[in-house]
Amino acid sequence: MAPVANRPLIAGDRVALLVPGSHAYVDAVWRLLTAGVFPIPLDPRLTDTERARILAGLEPTLVVTDEEQLADLRAGLPAPGLPLGRPMHCTSGTTGVPKGVWSGLLCPADAEALWAEERDLWGFTADDVNLVLSPLYHSAPLRFALGTLLAGGRVVIPGPFDPVAVTEAIERERPTTMFCVPTHLQRLLAHWDRVGVPDLSSFRLVAHAGAPCPTDVKRRLIGLFPPGSTWEFYGSTEGQFTACRSEEWLERPGTVGRARPGRTMTVDPDGTLWCVVPEFARFSYYGDPAKNAEAWRETPQGPAFSVGDLGRIDDEGYVYLDGRRVDLVISGGVNVYPTEVEQVLGECPGVDDVAVYGVPDPEWGQRVCAAVVGSATEADLASYAREHLAPPKRPKTWSFHDALPRTLTGKVLRSTLRDATDS
Repeated sequence: MAPVANRPLIAGDRVALLVPGSHAYVDAVWRLLTAGVFPIPLDPRLTDTERARILAGLEPTLVVTDEEQLADLRAGLPAPGLPLGRPMHCTSGTTGVPKGVWSGLLCPADAEALWAEERDLWGFTADDVNLVLSPLYHSAPLRFALGTLLAGGRVVIPGPFDPVAVTEAIERERPTTMFCVPTHLQRLLAHWDRVGVPDLSSFRLVAHAGAPCPTDVKRRLIGLFPPGSTWEFYGSTEGQFTACRSEEWLERPGTVGRARPGRTMTVDPDGTLWCVVPEFARFSYYGDPAKNAEAWRETPQGPAFSVGDLGRIDDEGYVYLDGRRVDLVISGGVNVYPTEVEQVLGECPGVDDVAVYGVPDPEWGQRVCAAVVGSATEADLASYAREHLAPPKRPKTWSFHDALPRTLTGKVLRSTLRDATDS
């Protein structure tokens, strides 16, 4: 294997990947997991500040930042086989401190069960051609790509999302599956309205998630793609909860489906959703026992976890979401954690106080906004954000205040700021 710190990689090591998605990237992830080494997929656009802050708590054995390093890494790894765990994706929660979602090294039986579950749910076969629309450092597109390859299929990666390139790939490659977020669908539909809809008959599976899908977009999706091919699922970096055929959604508008096979979902009186998962699908937050204790609890059905989402479950087991995690902004399918952005912007000269929140946006689902107290100008803030924040985290709307609205205990009233921005 590739030498690191004068020794080869060993099972349980972690390798941070900060390079653009590619076939070599997916192959490296697969080879690492086959060796029991855990890739940490990260946005290559992260600033040096963000990169250092995230990696400090994850203790990577190796950090890969260019294609040459990636090639050297692959050359020292075993041939792709059974992945012995999940990639260690990062999630910030509401604390703004990124944490690695750690599956741990699985025994072969649990590893086979983990990947068989994806194969059986989505029906991956050797005939599949998976079209990748989202960055591969996100968990869902990487999971769909790996599932396809494990079944013997192939993957098409057109590059950074572009409706023209995606349309050309559909016409040329005749994909059978793709994962997308509502923003992708909106941009594709707008492009097809101008140039015409390509032949979509090759698709057997189009799955979307990551943000609420506007009703008109959902109905157009169902109408354009082959009957029975469109799905929505509800999940998080930590785990997967439900899956829902669009035909079920038509009968029950707003649902995200019922619990996936092998899972049980319950809801507390306050609306907090919990999910019991099989042993092979459990996780911990790397190096954060307090966060683990908060996320998990024992139930008669087995250990259950929650990511703080609110919702309800009807008598037939269909789940409806009433809200996302506290203060979380989902912009273009990307989770943006206000506390994390506030911590960065709070270091900008001329900022005395800052609050970050999201408002509805017709293209992105939600738009990141910042309310600022201090002498910093919009130009100052935008420049600082470009230097210290990845593009999805940079506020698109700035407002300036003499003081931020707060409760008696000092908590910022984001809802007040949100309502003022909407009005």
